Amino acid sequence: MRLLPLLVSITLCSAAMAQEYRPDFDPSRLKGPAAGGAGEVLVLGSAHLSQLSKEVQQAALQPVIERLARWQPHAIAIESLSGVQCDFMRRNPRRYKDSLDPYCHDTTAARTATGLDVMEATTQAETLLASMPQSPGAAQRRRLAAVFLAGGERGSALVQWLRLPAGERRAGDGLDAALVAQLQALETRRDESLMIGARLAARLGHERLVPMDDHTADSAVDDRKAYGDALSKAWDNPATKQRFDTDKVQNARLDSPEGVLEMYREDNAPGQGELIFRSDFGAAMNEPSPQRFGRSYLRYWETRNLRMAANIREAIGTRPGERMLVIVGASHKGYLESYLHQMHDVKVVDAAAVLR
Repeated sequence: MRLLPLLVSITLCSAAMAQEYRPDFDPSRLKGPAAGGAGEVLVLGSAHLSQLSKEVQQAALQPVIERLARWQPHAIAIESLSGVQCDFMRRNPRRYKDSLDPYCHDTTAARTATGLDVMEATTQAETLLASMPQSPGAAQRRRLAAVFLAGGERGSALVQWLRLPAGERRAGDGLDAALVAQLQALETRRDESLMIGARLAARLGHERLVPMDDHTADSAVDDRKAYGDALSKAWDNPATKQRFDTDKVQNARLDSPEGVLEMYREDNAPGQGELIFRSDFGAAMNEPSPQRFGRSYLRYWETRNLRMAANIREAIGTRPGERMLVIVGASHKGYLESYLHQMHDVKVVDAAAVLR
């Protein structure tokens, strides 16, 4: 009979251990500060405009820009790597060989024109911004645009270029003909960070964009074919078909500003995060390859989004109620909102309400 209490104790202990542990500390429940409003973040999920089958014209984005302008963000963050991170990745080419060309811009022409490498340009840009007068002259803006290009910050360079009067968008003060050609090309580039972010920043009087993307979790894939085949098989599912069907309907409406606005409303509607998970990351998590390709992909994805959220959190200032707009690929939106919601001094704003 002495064994009975021991057996009961072991049974109860095993049952308790079988229950899923949930931490009792939830930062999202402890919002503040007590005096002054929390920083606000609006995450705008966007299709990558360069990948759409139909070209979206700048004028068609105007209803989206108008609604975002009414929200009056104090800063705008974009899905772009900082020049400093690209400099780090270039120093580690073995690991990042698959990521450098797609995500890091060649700064050779800007270095030739300014004499500055990425780190020197980054330091000089911060110095110029700190000493920027309330109404800088055209020469100062041209110089800052050149320095931003040398530092690998193309979006911020375009903001300075757009803030120049049309007649002052020319060579000089560090901008040579090659850099002017780069800026002119950026004016027409199909990229939501530039077509929405840079133009809205210039309109609102901002001096720069905040690059918040992160690819330090990337690594070269040895067997790219097997990796791609495994993920493609996982992505062949009903949720993916639903997304493709929606894309077809959206693409048919992209000729009109109303159709573009509706696309952004749909991509930022409730339920999109769950649909994207079932189509993509949840499917990958459960793909059965012996190499665990899907779990490797999921590890990269979650780490990337955590670091993006950290970059956004770092960039949010300490002024009560400061607002930041984040423009990012729609698949990131659910993750960033969830991670940022955990922050004590951050309030996540409903993009769907702003886009009404």
